Amino acid sequence: MKKFNITVNGKTYAVEVEEVTGAQAAAPAPKAAPAPKAAPAPAAAPAAAGAKTVTAPMPGTVVSVKVNVGDKVTSGTLVAVLEAMKMENEIFAGADGVVASINANAGDSVNTGDVLVSIN
Repeated sequence: MKKFNITVNGKTYAVEVEEVTGAQAAAPAPKAAPAPKAAPAPAAAPAAAGAKTVTAPMPGTVVSVKVNVGDKVTSGTLVAVLEAMKMENEIFAGADGVVASINANAGDSVNTGDVLVSIN
């Protein structure tokens, strides 16, 4: 055993470290479990041809959708609220137009880039 004094944030700690040699050092490290396969994402309705889309900027859960199909929106209009990392994030339209389709509902889990709303 070797003894060391280690200082962390101004506080000193006395530690003992065992030196590993020989057969102990040759022991193989345990193998990590393989990562589980991700479940396939549900297919979202495709955006209409020529439509502008409002996408999820991060993975999260849709708290609410603030527009309806047929609503006129301008750039900056609040279209949805997305909860991510225990925070509610407001999602705004990036273009002027009319809401053509709503591709996510309250309670849906979404990934980065998933289409929330299409605007014509």
